[in-house]
Amino acid sequence: MPELPEVETVRRGLAPVMEGQVIARATLNRADLRWPFPPGMAERLGGARVLALRRRSKYLLADLDRGETLLVHLGMSGRMLVSGALVGQFVHDHPAPEKHDHVILDMAGGARITFNDPRRFGAMDLMATAGAEAHPLLAKLGPEPLGNGFHEAYLAAALAGRRMPIKAALLDQRIVAGLGNIYVCEALYRAGISPRRQAGNLGARRIARLVAAIRAVLRDAIAAGGSSLRDYRQADGELGYFQHAFDVYGREGAPCRTPACEAPITRIVQSARSSFYCPRCQR
Repeated sequence: MPELPEVETVRRGLAPVMEGQVIARATLNRADLRWPFPPGMAERLGGARVLALRRRSKYLLADLDRGETLLVHLGMSGRMLVSGALVGQFVHDHPAPEKHDHVILDMAGGARITFNDPRRFGAMDLMATAGAEAHPLLAKLGPEPLGNGFHEAYLAAALAGRRMPIKAALLDQRIVAGLGNIYVCEALYRAGISPRRQAGNLGARRIARLVAAIRAVLRDAIAAGGSSLRDYRQADGELGYFQHAFDVYGREGAPCRTPACEAPITRIVQSARSSFYCPRCQR
């Protein structure tokens, strides 16, 4: 599932062709994705101007001039691809329709945004912009890890007394928003913290290293266009490249990249998810 860097990369790719532009026509090729579309969604989108394109955790939020906000979640395999406009260095012609093109937004300026989702775990909803943060999918989210609300004092308070592995705590979207399995593994490696360590037992120094590592990993991943392991693509259809820089994720048995270590990367299962780490460098 796309995590914060992938969704932020998509947002940045879509913003130039959506912000300030009018949705000339919205085409829905089915009645639902993971859940049914809201009533009259095509009509409510058609003719609306996109005032801003935001991201909250793993969700895209398009604020419209009609006082509504379009919420988009990419799910496991969702892609939002731009054609008919300059994205990066290229202009892609409108492609032939594909089987899993479920939602198409034709912008007044000529761009087309196609939401393609083979597995249909994605979602779209419309809500009032005023009070949008109270939407059920957004209401309980923790602070953004790249925002001002995420800092050492906050994380120390959030983890205090928690009897769970730090890996599980960081995956809890109520503690910090947008982190998933890949970037938690990478951040814990950079911070030198074992995924097994109890969250409530992290001292001030480890928490300081962890906050810095989370921010650095996310910034590096965004700069690389995210990570493409299966379905993820940027808005121009290009792959992300951060997967080539993974230190631990997916590297079971490979030597640790810390100089003079070279211990084999270990994989364990925590809460039905794989955790990758160096048992020598991460304590």
